[in-house]
Amino acid sequence: MPDDQPHPPYAASAAVSAPPMTPNAPVPLRDRTGLAILMMCVVSFIFALQDVFSRMLGEAYPPVLIVMIRYWVFALFVIALVSRQQGGLRRAIRTKRPLTQIARGAILALEVLLMVEAFIRLGLIETHAVFAVYPLLVAALSGPILGEKVGWRRWTAIGIGFLGILVILNPGGGVVTTAALLPFGAALMFALYGLLTRHVSRDDPAMVSFFWTGISGAMAITLVGIWDWQLLAPVDWIWMACLCVCGMSSHYLMIRAYELAEASALQPFAYTQLVWVSILGVWLFSETLRPNVVVGGAIVVGAGIFTLWRQRRRSR
Repeated sequence: MPDDQPHPPYAASAAVSAPPMTPNAPVPLRDRTGLAILMMCVVSFIFALQDVFSRMLGEAYPPVLIVMIRYWVFALFVIALVSRQQGGLRRAIRTKRPLTQIARGAILALEVLLMVEAFIRLGLIETHAVFAVYPLLVAALSGPILGEKVGWRRWTAIGIGFLGILVILNPGGGVVTTAALLPFGAALMFALYGLLTRHVSRDDPAMVSFFWTGISGAMAITLVGIWDWQLLAPVDWIWMACLCVCGMSSHYLMIRAYELAEASALQPFAYTQLVWVSILGVWLFSETLRPNVVVGGAIVVGAGIFTLWRQRRRSR
């Protein structure tokens, strides 16, 4: 599961807020864990608001159009942020693994697109409940992709987590549909993105990866989404602006949080996004919080937190 590198704001509309894995990330300059935890909880709430705006706009326009506009704004944000760093854009462009960096951006763009589609078909609650499996997918795939050893404890947690997914989907109840594959596919994409981030972090600093994530993702989604271009209604531009502002503010707060405290202290609080999306889903979209979703989600989150804890313990 992700380590200490900041994670792009648009991915959070597709994810419980967690930064991608970067083992060589710097130690926080100051340890102010209490403030950092509060900031992470605020970030999780903003991420939930992003999901609300994404679903609202996705119901009226092609999801690929919404994701494309978000990426355009995020690309500008990335350029502005990177320009202020040491070396500026010239340093950010230089990567030792350009193909992998491009693949990361494209995979993350696809992940976000799948999530927006899932919000429309399944709703916020069930989408996030299934997507919460992504830390377990990271652990399961870290062996074949990165050659890391996964012990029996983590394999046990992975197995329990997938049982939680079955509880959520309730296959015996006859409610399983192909739409349920969307958040699972998004979780798989996000896991691959995280593992590739860990891979490139061996050669590229975090800001280089961040730059390529925004730029290559914007280019990839534009190649697909430009064919569905249409003007938004005036009121919908307001919602789009809110979506983009949430993305930029959440990213800034996340960067600040990880400057103040270790990721291992903050990560469990990122799961508060599940609480916020449940409240907003029931309140705004009349979604149903089914008992099996609550129980299954708790199983998946518990298994994911245990997997994160074991991974961090081994890395230390």
